Amino acid sequence: MRNHPVRSHRSEENLPREEQLAWKMAQLATDPVEVTDSVIEMIINRVIDNASVAAASIGRSAPSSARAQALSHAPSRSGPGSTLFGLGPDGRTSPEWAAYANGVAVRELDYHDTFLAADYSHPGDNIPPILAVAQHTGKDGRALLRGIATGYELQIDLVRAISLHKHKIDHIAHLGPSAAAGIGTLLDLPTEVIYQAIGQALHTTTTTRQSRKGEISSWKAYAPGFAGKLAVEAVDRAMRGETSPAPIYEGEDGVIAWLLDGPEGRYEVPLPGLGEPKEAILLSYTKEHSAEYQAQAWIDLARKLLHQHPDVADPAKVESIVVHTSHHTHNVIGSGANDPQKYDPNASRETLDHSLPYILTVALQDGRWHHVDSYATERATRPDTVALWQKVTTVEDPVWTDRYHAGGDSQSYGGRIVVTLVDGRTIEDEIAVADAHPAGARPFARENYIEKFRTLATPVLGEVEVKRFLDLALRLPELGVDEVRDLTFVAQAGQLPSAGRPGIF
Repeated sequence: MRNHPVRSHRSEENLPREEQLAWKMAQLATDPVEVTDSVIEMIINRVIDNASVAAASIGRSAPSSARAQALSHAPSRSGPGSTLFGLGPDGRTSPEWAAYANGVAVRELDYHDTFLAADYSHPGDNIPPILAVAQHTGKDGRALLRGIATGYELQIDLVRAISLHKHKIDHIAHLGPSAAAGIGTLLDLPTEVIYQAIGQALHTTTTTRQSRKGEISSWKAYAPGFAGKLAVEAVDRAMRGETSPAPIYEGEDGVIAWLLDGPEGRYEVPLPGLGEPKEAILLSYTKEHSAEYQAQAWIDLARKLLHQHPDVADPAKVESIVVHTSHHTHNVIGSGANDPQKYDPNASRETLDHSLPYILTVALQDGRWHHVDSYATERATRPDTVALWQKVTTVEDPVWTDRYHAGGDSQSYGGRIVVTLVDGRTIEDEIAVADAHPAGARPFARENYIEKFRTLATPVLGEVEVKRFLDLALRLPELGVDEVRDLTFVAQAGQLPSAGRPGIF
């Protein structure tokens, strides 16, 4: 890896294209380096993981609305179209709309992979747009693997170096460029074309973080699908010879100067050198529980505490619960966010899955986490839960903030908990990472991905369809063009809702 210095430049400095970050990203996308075996194996895991959570969500409101929007658009003229999750190989639409609808299905339950560093990301969000374009343009499994490897690499590299959330910019601003570059790799496009697509994708996907603040709406699920759709459109536009704002990152009126750290901002973005494998996907990790990633470890610790100290679940016996954790966890999903909605029993599911006080409370009382039951209205409004919930607060601990940013084996997404009981006793414990994290007590392996898929997808798809999809996904490097087009799934009768409210389309 090599760190690339990035800063804002005045127009008269005339920053050469070859020194611009978008160009260096495009060069990485065009590097023909082979995908390593370990990366291939992890991409297969994440394709299965995405399908797991998409299958579990396709009957819900947001994915259903997105699917209805997509179905209103016929496949574009230059290919047979792309598939929509739930409808099988015959349910096709234009690739940008498939990227959109499938992206919403993947993101709806907040249950797929994550990478956290200077910023946040769900790098599996790269898969729907790259797969949609592969299906429409007739690419095989090997090309699909190369495109996905690029998407993961660039999003994770950007997340390692550039904080968006500090400036209240949503993390899809890293996804738009990475997905565009991944599509460029898939299609074997020239560096110039990918460079223009990256610029357009970034320009159109810089949005505020209000989508993850206060009363969080269904847009949280839509935002990555929207970014994927714009990435497809950006590549299409660039392929037609059209140009984009430049330098998009470094320009005097560019993203750094006005949306991030300003003219004095400095970054060091790590990128693999030419000929160096794209292995950033190996730094990411998936979720065992359907909740924001920084809550994963706390669910695991809550299960342990309930088993060892049953009194922690009883609001009549608990005086207070204080979570000592990192700046990110405290301010994003903890009481440091200053969002009263995080303590509201009638808040949306999207809000509750970004409320550590709520998640910790339910996990302490139930000793488990479920993607539906744990968010049910009757669960959130239970009087003993509400009473205990109001006693949970978070505080920032500089030690855990440092560990959050440490990188490598020292990196942590957990903290220390102090439960003070009414009788004066205190219970203290800590956890560094979730059990399913690569450094955790039970790291997720292939069998765990398959079990997650079977558990979530079988009730929706049936055993025969689950087996058919798994057989394809496990042979991803060998898939021909027609098999890539079959890399989707069809829901059983009665699993998809009837048409909802009409829209413009």
